Amino acid sequence: MDNQRPPMFIPALIGGAVAGILAGIPLVNCLCCIWIIGGAMLAAYLLVKDSPVVLSSGDGAIVGVFTGIVAALVLSIVNILLKDLNREFFQRLIERAAEYMEEMPPGFEDLLEGGGIETSVPGFFLGLVIRVIIFSAFGALGGIIGISLFGKKAARKTKGVSDASENTGDRQP
Repeated sequence: MDNQRPPMFIPALIGGAVAGILAGIPLVNCLCCIWIIGGAMLAAYLLVKDSPVVLSSGDGAIVGVFTGIVAALVLSIVNILLKDLNREFFQRLIERAAEYMEEMPPGFEDLLEGGGIETSVPGFFLGLVIRVIIFSAFGALGGIIGISLFGKKAARKTKGVSDASENTGDRQP
């Protein structure tokens, strides 16, 4: 009997890459935590598809945590690549909001000029650590949901009890 589990790295890498890229795109990133849960569900689906054995919710949580870690790394890289685009987008958003407000809070314009906390190396790593923690939690949730939706069910075998659906055609009145 082969009770070997399939490798979890490739599904976590695929699910984390998809979730990290979607979470990094401006305006789409409003659903950041949903993308992480969805990426972990994708990883769980890919894991179940290649698995010869029944997987538990613990397996889903593990692949979800790995997916969250990969998504945090990918999102950090995407944020570096799209830093100028994000800054421009939010500057325009604040300019539009300022048109409809009588007075902006003091120091609000300086918020985007500094570039945020992630412009320094320690700030980048602090943001990465925070993302890894949060994304791992959401990834575990998504992995558990994915295994419960896509997982193969174990065949329940009980002694002395036959399945009524097997013998429905052979019944005599």
